[in-house]
Amino acid sequence: MKPSGRNLNLTSYDEIFQTEEARIEATQEKVIDIPLTQLHPFKNHPFKVTDDESMLETAESITKHGVLVPVIARPREEGGYELISGHRRKRASELAGKETLPCIVRNLDDDAATIIMVDSNIQRENILPSERAFAYKLKLEALDRQLGRPPKENVGQVVPTYSGKRSTEIIGDQTGESYKQVQRFIRLTELVPELLDMVDAKKIAFNPAVELSYLMPHEQVQLMEAMDMEQATPSLSQAQRLKKYSQDGKLTFDVMTAIMSEDKKGELDKVTLTGEKLKKYFPKSYTPQQMEETIIKLLEGWSRKRQQSQER
Repeated sequence: MKPSGRNLNLTSYDEIFQTEEARIEATQEKVIDIPLTQLHPFKNHPFKVTDDESMLETAESITKHGVLVPVIARPREEGGYELISGHRRKRASELAGKETLPCIVRNLDDDAATIIMVDSNIQRENILPSERAFAYKLKLEALDRQLGRPPKENVGQVVPTYSGKRSTEIIGDQTGESYKQVQRFIRLTELVPELLDMVDAKKIAFNPAVELSYLMPHEQVQLMEAMDMEQATPSLSQAQRLKKYSQDGKLTFDVMTAIMSEDKKGELDKVTLTGEKLKKYFPKSYTPQQMEETIIKLLEGWSRKRQQSQER
């Protein structure tokens, strides 16, 4: 089942992450059809595979045209193959009623396989914060194990070499982000699953979430109770204060509820008048500025009448 052909012993980091089409052509790798039942997901695969609209479109395309780009897999000791890239193509093929999937089989160690798995998925659109966070963490751990390691000479083994850069900088170079932003994403992996789900759902913003990741797990669970009680989520400044209280050993449930109640009180003092609400009271020709001027005049008149009434 193993592909035949010439294998290149590459050591340049950039060469590893060229497009799969170019990679296949450059190495003359053999594409074989493998039954879907023999393809197993990558261990700790951080990217969600869901039957959303995009997946259904991919399945429809596979029904009409087949799988245009082969997936990559490696042999498993217990039999079958472990998918490195192509989890969505495998699921779409299942939905399309296919029995096999075109595949390139490579003998890769855990670190090399992890790097390819992450880089083949990370450039997709609509990556969730949790997906990016765990992908960066997996890649960081793989790179840290490889830093300073001399290239292996094993046939078919690809191991990049690095010099003068930290692993987070290498990830940043590949993704167009600063190494600090990479570190901040990795911090999200310290959140309890329920809080991380709220980040994915955009109920908690990214920056506050990073600050909350410094809370102890049991404090994060208590915070969720306080958030539910006050029906509020922390702002950045609130999250920073929660972090400070935690670091000082003073973060209690009462402190959490007191901080989370601030937003609730603030909302009671806030009045929002949208254009849609106001338009029905004004001629269509009125501009927003004209509406504002009219409202101010009416309020001034109402205030004078109220004052005169109180003086009587």
